Amino acid sequence: MQANAETSRQIAEESREQFNRPSFAKGLYMGAVDFSLIEPLPGAVHPERGQAFLPQLEAVLDSIDPERIEAEARIPDEYIAQLRRIGAFGMKIPIEYGGLGLSLLDYGRALMRVGVVCPALGALLSAHQSIGVPEPVKSFGTEEQKREYLPRCAAGAISAFLLTENDVGSDPARLGTTARLSDDGTHYLLDGAKLWTTNGVVAELLVVMAAVKPHEAVGEEPAGRGGITAFIIEADTEGIVVENRNQFMGLRGIENGVTRFREVRVPVANRLGKEGSGLKIALSTLNTGRLSIPAMCAGAGKWSTKIAREWSAARVQWGKPVGKHQAVAGKLAYIAASSYALEAVFEVSARLADAGTKDIRIEAALAKLWASEVACTIADELLQIRGGRGFETARSQATRGERAVPVEQLLRDLRINRIFEGSTEIMHLLIAREAVDTHLQAAGDLARAGASMEEKARAAASASAFYVRWLPKLAVGAGSVPTSYSGHGPLAKHLRYVERTSRRLARQTFAGMARWQAGMEKQQVFLGHIVDIGAELFAMSAVIAKTTALPQSPAGQRDSAQCLALAFCEQAAQRCEEHFEKLWNNTTHSDGQLAADLLGGKFQWLEEGVRDASEGTGVWIAQWSDEVREDVRWPYGKES
Repeated sequence: MQANAETSRQIAEESREQFNRPSFAKGLYMGAVDFSLIEPLPGAVHPERGQAFLPQLEAVLDSIDPERIEAEARIPDEYIAQLRRIGAFGMKIPIEYGGLGLSLLDYGRALMRVGVVCPALGALLSAHQSIGVPEPVKSFGTEEQKREYLPRCAAGAISAFLLTENDVGSDPARLGTTARLSDDGTHYLLDGAKLWTTNGVVAELLVVMAAVKPHEAVGEEPAGRGGITAFIIEADTEGIVVENRNQFMGLRGIENGVTRFREVRVPVANRLGKEGSGLKIALSTLNTGRLSIPAMCAGAGKWSTKIAREWSAARVQWGKPVGKHQAVAGKLAYIAASSYALEAVFEVSARLADAGTKDIRIEAALAKLWASEVACTIADELLQIRGGRGFETARSQATRGERAVPVEQLLRDLRINRIFEGSTEIMHLLIAREAVDTHLQAAGDLARAGASMEEKARAAASASAFYVRWLPKLAVGAGSVPTSYSGHGPLAKHLRYVERTSRRLARQTFAGMARWQAGMEKQQVFLGHIVDIGAELFAMSAVIAKTTALPQSPAGQRDSAQCLALAFCEQAAQRCEEHFEKLWNNTTHSDGQLAADLLGGKFQWLEEGVRDASEGTGVWIAQWSDEVREDVRWPYGKES
């Protein structure tokens, strides 16, 4: 599908969900912090289910050899069978449909454990349950679809979600896979191909996004304007071929491929929702599905903290443990404090999602964005602390007779999280769009490219009425009163910082809107810093909420947690100030000009003197051919 920027923007706007429920994170960007939206934290939902399941999962994980998965680049059938036996493929599926009915909180805690043992296994379970068939069918399927597919998924019929194509990433308006309603109106015919289909190589069930062509009324099917539509498809349907099993720098056991559709017959009953609602279904699914990544990042942080602590005490240089040297101590403090924050961000987001009373779109997106970036930094710092051993594989260490610590694998496996389910750059734009929604509504045609002067004049009058009421509220607040939030003890000063900084952030956002108006969306660096400040404020708020909710215990866990919380908040506040500095004092203009010159070939002389081994190996973006290739689909537990 050929699409210009305006068409892509329109499709994205039409697919946005509209909520009237309150959002804590949105308030952060509007200078209207309401801590009552996250404090006290909502209680756990059906905690007894998680308490019953997690020990079973841990017993299975104890029998799994992650080195075998890394070496063979495939998860053995017997591991999948064990997970099926305890119901791990139905963790989020309601009990009435054969699942375990776990809350998002306990589902995330399960992924946390799985991801530490084997991230590829965590990716398989997450792709199946967070974005595969179970989640969209549970939320948007008919009762017949739920009864047909959810019990199968709960029993271990692995599913996959297929959206991305060779030339389609985060711009679905360019979707090339098409679905045509048959002449008798009983089925659709799908043609096209999908790239990076996580679980696609082993899946039994697929959710496929395709562009339906507009059509007249046929049989019982009314006339439709078409649009991006979701379909549930049996993976062994005639005409489906898995053409390639992709290989990556990390997640070596992941089953990710290229899937081709040639005149694939899909019954109308397998359409998920209405024609044209596919992108809205996908985005809604991702809202809570994204929380699987923060959960696994939190697990990685906890493991990294353990390794960093033990190694930094055992390794001695210049007469004392390396952890007592200032340069390493700073890294240890960052790893420990950030790991505590990772768990807090996940837990707060999951509890809010489980409660179901708040709009958590921004919270979930911030959790994914922030956690994926922080976890990669933690892994990189851990590798630096380990030195040469951090760069060495676990197998090599074991061969030399040392403890096998897979730090280099951790870094490789975590890196994809900054791309999975929306890259950092796309998440910045997505969150920014939600964060400035109130401004866009107030500005009206002022923020619309192509608006006439008359339209802008009318919009300016309307916007003025909003800003006359809103701007004065940003001048003062609880964060300016030294006694505010005193019930939080030493953490009160950081709550005051969050409140003050939220108002400051809102003022800066308004300044950007006033300066660029309709061109605001092009200021991606500015918006990135705006979003990152909000992410740090959200993380600080989550850390304080989690710490406050911890019960007092003889072991003093709340006191030690408070130490971590204080350290994290100090570190996060410093990062906020750095982002504020870069909002207006940056090299964006000169960088843009240099990039344009680079693309124009001005600096090709810089590339002389090296040989590019990739030259001649293929085109940058492959065009699909009609060549019929071998089907490499390989379902678990079945003959290939």
